[in-house]
Amino acid sequence: MQTGYVCEECNNYVYDEDEEGYVCVQDMDEDDFYRVMSNKYRECPYYRSGDEYKIVRHQM
Repeated sequence: MQTGYVCEECNNYVYDEDEEGYVCVQDMDEDDFYRVMSNKYRECPYYRSGDEYKIVRHQM
């Protein structure tokens, strides 16, 4: 079982043409970046679901 969120499903994970790959565009300081990359967070505090219909399904 995987804990936390998957970056590939996050709205902050976008394609960067200069880097020619996907990157996280969330503005965070070095301490937060270290915590996220070293798995000190169980879930990314900056995660935003890319599922536009999640709220609608929840209301049904």
